[in-house]
Amino acid sequence: MILNKLKNKKICVLGYGIENQALVDFLISKKIPCQITICDAKNNLQKSPEFQKPNIAWRLGKNYDKNLNQFDIVFRIAGYPLFSEEIKKAKKSGTEISSPTKLFFELCPTKNIIGVTGTKGKGTTASLIFAILKKAEKRAWFGGNIGISMFSFIDKIKKNDWVVLELSSFQLEDLQISPRFAIFTNFYKEHLSPADPNNPNYHQTLLSYWKSKANIFLWQNKNDFLIINEKLKNKTKKQARGKIIYFTKSNLSSQLIGEHNKENIAAAVSLAKTIKIPEKIIERTIKNFHGLEHRLEFVKKIKGVSFFDDSFATTPESAIIALNSFTEPIILLAGGADKGSDFNGFAKLIKQKTKLVILFTGKASLRLQKELKKIKYPKEKIKSANSMQSAMAIAIKNMMTGDDVLLSPGCASFGIFKNYKERGNLFKEEINKIA
Repeated sequence: MILNKLKNKKICVLGYGIENQALVDFLISKKIPCQITICDAKNNLQKSPEFQKPNIAWRLGKNYDKNLNQFDIVFRIAGYPLFSEEIKKAKKSGTEISSPTKLFFELCPTKNIIGVTGTKGKGTTASLIFAILKKAEKRAWFGGNIGISMFSFIDKIKKNDWVVLELSSFQLEDLQISPRFAIFTNFYKEHLSPADPNNPNYHQTLLSYWKSKANIFLWQNKNDFLIINEKLKNKTKKQARGKIIYFTKSNLSSQLIGEHNKENIAAAVSLAKTIKIPEKIIERTIKNFHGLEHRLEFVKKIKGVSFFDDSFATTPESAIIALNSFTEPIILLAGGADKGSDFNGFAKLIKQKTKLVILFTGKASLRLQKELKKIKYPKEKIKSANSMQSAMAIAIKNMMTGDDVLLSPGCASFGIFKNYKERGNLFKEEINKIA
């Protein structure tokens, strides 16, 4: 799709999140003669300054996503399921279903797009790659699932610039263009149930989740590059069309802790070497890179006790990785909303590595507690908390010099917390209250 194709079209912007907000601003700035209707479940958008945008129609509330076949094009935000009946009806009637990500790939002025995906590690890897590019004095842009819309900087991109994108499975699932450089960090069971009430998208099967992720490389050509974890070799060697580069673990000096971060670093190093970044720059950047907030982040050491914020660990697999990064006695804050995960392995490692586990209120916590009881984890070492304040009060009461207090829930945050960021921030607030 090119911009001329949008002329005189009835355009639906389905879901008014960060991506689509920037897209609307972009379309308005281009003065394209088209009819834009913003459709969103939230009624309170009427109170925002955004509601005053010129020449924009609004459809808000309960029936916001009905009759999508009235539009020529629907720009679906990544949080809206492709398998919904409304999307199916619209497609059947001839409505084109697109997204901000698809349009960005079609319009981006540079071919030097580095796309990073994976169940976990994509944010850290993408951030590290961007840091290396900046250190090498490359003109680079960073956006995507990291929370920065691609359309917020598209007009500033020049032909020889570099663009680094963190891409979720929901951004990739209907993509038919792959980035020139595709990086795939890992793949675990995830997003198989609608855990987030504000973002109800999920994949109906593990296979459909894989197919969505695989779009990052399926549309490449022989001159493109796929940089992928060696653990995924058997899943990709027959599907990949570009040049494949496998990575394992890096031994470069870094401030990032955990074996998983050695893989993230290895992915970034592989990319940097592929585009001929000098090794001294790569090593210097990695040595000084602090990582992302809420990703196994060291917060503070108080009275001989170290506190780590790994609130971004929303799956058992990622929490297992975190637990395996420690040797000291662990007080673990875990549990929360249910995403249909298997807690068997997580429970076994909790028994092996922790002196106490504090479970946040939630359906997943009940399932995790059952698994812990099955393997005879001591009942007195399982505590419950309905807030971060109460969880931290329990942790403080039980911690001793030499302990690690780790927030690595292995579950979604919804219920007690708005999202993983709020969960992590509240954790830090409670740490800062300790005298």
